[in-house]
Amino acid sequence: ANIPELPGDAVPRPEPKSKYGNGPVYEVLGKRYTVMNSSAGYSERGVASWYGKKFHGNLTSSREPYNMYAMTAAHKSLPMGTKVRVINLENGRRVVVRINDRGPFAHGRIIDLSRAAAREVGMLGPGVAEVRLRVLEAPAPPTCSHVQAGAFANRANAEDLARQIRRRG
Repeated sequence: ANIPELPGDAVPRPEPKSKYGNGPVYEVLGKRYTVMNSSAGYSERGVASWYGKKFHGNLTSSREPYNMYAMTAAHKSLPMGTKVRVINLENGRRVVVRINDRGPFAHGRIIDLSRAAAREVGMLGPGVAEVRLRVLEAPAPPTCSHVQAGAFANRANAEDLARQIRRRG
């Protein structure tokens, strides 16, 4: 098959919480699942699987079209947009994916990788692999702000106020 070049790891960066797929509770096949409020510090070990062509172009739970060539994944409870490092414990290969879908709902599976992510960690052939997941923290957005304390025609008055502000920290 003609497979495009891999787009590379998902890059952790702040992004707004997805409007879709992040409800506190959802139900699939008669079973209720709870979505985490926060993914900070989350780690998990278990069996990964992957999904591909059959779902390519269909809407994910986050309402974006599934792209089997993107570094994305489905997880039952991590918030949409969470970046996760996935390490294949059988061969040491790793990838970073962004959670944009719900699943897998097959018994004993903890994550469903896109085809591209599965290829990156070397599990296309076997279809499943023992993996470790670790949530990556997105870097904090820059926190730079300015407050105008005054406007002066006289430089000495401006410097006096600046000294007062510095004294107060």
